[in-house]
Amino acid sequence: MTNQDILRIAMQQSAEDCGCRVEDFLLNENVVRPFKLGENARKYYKEPIICDFISYGNNVVASAKDEVADVALEYISKFEFYHCFETPNMHWLQERLEKMDAKVCFMAEYFLPDLEKLLDPKCAYELQVLEHDDFADLYLPQWSNAICEQRKELDVLGVGAYDDGKLVGLAACSADCEQMWQIGVDVLPEYRRQGLASTLTSTLAKEILSRGKVPFYCCAWSNLRSARNAIKSGFVPSWVQMTVKPKGVVEQINSESK
Repeated sequence: MTNQDILRIAMQQSAEDCGCRVEDFLLNENVVRPFKLGENARKYYKEPIICDFISYGNNVVASAKDEVADVALEYISKFEFYHCFETPNMHWLQERLEKMDAKVCFMAEYFLPDLEKLLDPKCAYELQVLEHDDFADLYLPQWSNAICEQRKELDVLGVGAYDDGKLVGLAACSADCEQMWQIGVDVLPEYRRQGLASTLTSTLAKEILSRGKVPFYCCAWSNLRSARNAIKSGFVPSWVQMTVKPKGVVEQINSESK
């Protein structure tokens, strides 16, 4: 597998997630396509989704339901593609979505491994490869970024760091789709700033690749600690995504986070 293979697989998955074509991400102009959640979309993707804006660095592909297609087209025609993911331009979009009882919901940056940059560091702690059954007793708050109790059936592989038998760091991945597994990582506070997160992330990425799958990493733009870890581990920024959902769904998410 090469870096180009990895990028192509990611684009194929994004196309499956929103109903466009891989070639759409390679165009030099922004385009709007009808939104359609594919049968092999990432498993945590849930309808209703009104519009998805995705960029791999060439343009913006907006996959939109019919009721917002005109607004999406006007938006991506009005601004340079990379400005579609930032304020104050997003306020222009939000004002028009409000009239349709919709809101911008999720925004994230995604990273893919650069095979020439993945770390092969030495670690001061014992590293162990963990399988699905090894996570049974680890669904605890300190490991909530690495594994997810609500979707524990997707947690398929991990690497743990142990200090005299005590788990002090954990990177794990969920089989979010057939070809791509998403990495999350946690390190106990007293063991941070030692490079352990990047060691675990890179080691797990190699384990995933050895199984013929593509590792990927996601974080919010503002989560600098997570973004730095991705880059230090040998990952590179690869695509960005912004999702529009009904106003009621966004309000429910906010109420649940209180």
